[in-house]
Amino acid sequence: MAKQYIYERDDWPALPIDEKALREPLANLRQTLGRLYGKLEAFGFTMQSELLLRAVSDEIIASSEIEGEYLQRSSVRSSVARRLGLEATGQPDGAADRYTEGVVDIAIDATQNHPLPVTSERLFGWHAALFPTGWSSFRRITVGAYRLGDVAIVSGAIGNERVHYKAPDPKQVPAEMKAFLAWLETPTDMDQYVKAALAHLRFESIHPFDDGNGRIGRAIADLMLARADHSAKRYYSLSAQLLHERKAYYDELEIASGYHGDIHRWIAWFLGCVIRAMEASEEVLEEVKGKAAFFSGVRHIAMNERQISMLNRLIDGFEGKLTTDKWAKLCKCSHDTALRDIDDLIKKGVLSRSTEGGRSTSYILIR
Repeated sequence: MAKQYIYERDDWPALPIDEKALREPLANLRQTLGRLYGKLEAFGFTMQSELLLRAVSDEIIASSEIEGEYLQRSSVRSSVARRLGLEATGQPDGAADRYTEGVVDIAIDATQNHPLPVTSERLFGWHAALFPTGWSSFRRITVGAYRLGDVAIVSGAIGNERVHYKAPDPKQVPAEMKAFLAWLETPTDMDQYVKAALAHLRFESIHPFDDGNGRIGRAIADLMLARADHSAKRYYSLSAQLLHERKAYYDELEIASGYHGDIHRWIAWFLGCVIRAMEASEEVLEEVKGKAAFFSGVRHIAMNERQISMLNRLIDGFEGKLTTDKWAKLCKCSHDTALRDIDDLIKKGVLSRSTEGGRSTSYILIR
């Protein structure tokens, strides 16, 4: 039978790399990172903390959304803020469920403790945090241990399935992971950003768990990027960019994990994605700057916590129109209380009634 997958190659798992072919994307990456850090130096602690809080929250939310899991932003943000010792300014302290707490724990451990060795026990802990009940949807899975069954990535209707990738036999997984973890922790001359790209590809190719491989694989990539950045502070989100480019992400992984896959193509694409994530963070920094300027301009105006929370939502990009009903629902207050909050901000010149008309009155922010 013809060989189909990367782990069947004669050079697996060494996968020789010619870093000369990657000089341009590596140079662009470091230039972009330097520019981002240069901009950060011009801002105070409050704005740096806001960008950090937003980037880590985006990473957690996006990594889960890639897998079809949708998290409540306020819960993630509050949980991240508590763990990083930051103040989640103006955001409701949403109560997080066990899954949300688990994915936050993984993300914080990956970046804050990036110098610590990645061991099988550490990965088992991450896996157990992802599946605290021992179930994935309606399926009981092996949790906190490597898989015991076959895994294939398949799409299409029943009877017309397409197999995108078939992972190694489960009997091979312990040896594959032992070699992978040893390689991960062995110092080499390889560029650390290149190693981050390879680490994600190798982990996804082994697919060691029954479920959660994508989320754990992206956490490993984030850990390796923290090592490459020499910083536990993450001011950009790789997963947010991967979510934005989800189709290309899956396509490039599928090509690279094939027997004839071009490893350099995968690394160049991954590095480009990191660059685009950094560029997106530069844009977010400008938004954070504008947000800080807004609140500085209204600092003399007395506002309650509900009003500050809703103004934050409006500045961060509120979806749809702001109505009294939405205010009451989001702030968990009565319709009358919401109306009083809104009328108060209108009198103070912070909000105005929309001129669009329609069945429900809506309100807009006065910048």
